[in-house]
Amino acid sequence: MFSIPNIFTCCNLICGCIATYCAFHHGHTLAFMFILGGAFFDFFDGMVARALGKSGRLGIELDSLADVVTFGVAPSAMLFTLFNHVSYPQWMASELWFNVMPFTAFIMAAFSALRLAKFNIDERQHTDFIGLPTPANAIFWGALISSCEPWLTGPHFNAAFLFAFMILASWLLICEVPMISLKFKKNGKNNKTKKLFVVVVVLILAAFAVKGAMSGYVWHELCKGAAVSIGFYVALGIVRSVLP
Repeated sequence: MFSIPNIFTCCNLICGCIATYCAFHHGHTLAFMFILGGAFFDFFDGMVARALGKSGRLGIELDSLADVVTFGVAPSAMLFTLFNHVSYPQWMASELWFNVMPFTAFIMAAFSALRLAKFNIDERQHTDFIGLPTPANAIFWGALISSCEPWLTGPHFNAAFLFAFMILASWLLICEVPMISLKFKKNGKNNKTKKLFVVVVVLILAAFAVKGAMSGYVWHELCKGAAVSIGFYVALGIVRSVLP
């Protein structure tokens, strides 16, 4: 039960719990850092399990439970606090909307749980994904909120747009759009697409890193680059699903 892969998974869960706490009390940047920490442990727990021959149902179920917290509840908590600071349009300028809208952020946590439950029983998702993976969704929201909060809370954005954006992300989690995984298999049919994705992401992050070095805001620019990279990932999946 207390195998090395499960310890990695529990570290993922602990990072998610801390990220949720930080979202409420210590700001979005620190919350995002712990989401990234959870993603690190999530990436390696499966790898370690396969290397040690310790894969099993317990590890799979534990992994999903940890992912619900780190990649479902934690980014939803970040959205909750953002709803408390975002502008509200005139037609939503009432105490009812101010009090209710922040709690709608947890719709995304529910859809994240649905996504993970679907993944566990969907035999089609052994090599690639159907729908947006929860780590990608969490990294997108963490990166976006950490780097663009002044714009998101400014006059050009409002709670209605944020709600619509959140509903779109929730739909992407459970949609039937095929999206690549970064597991390279010998003679895999999507290896070229995966290599293209990796190259483009490296170029995106490098460009934003250079911009950050010039402006003195490397972390914020890298966060923007991460959000753009996830956007490219989603667009790539949609294009591949449309093209014959």
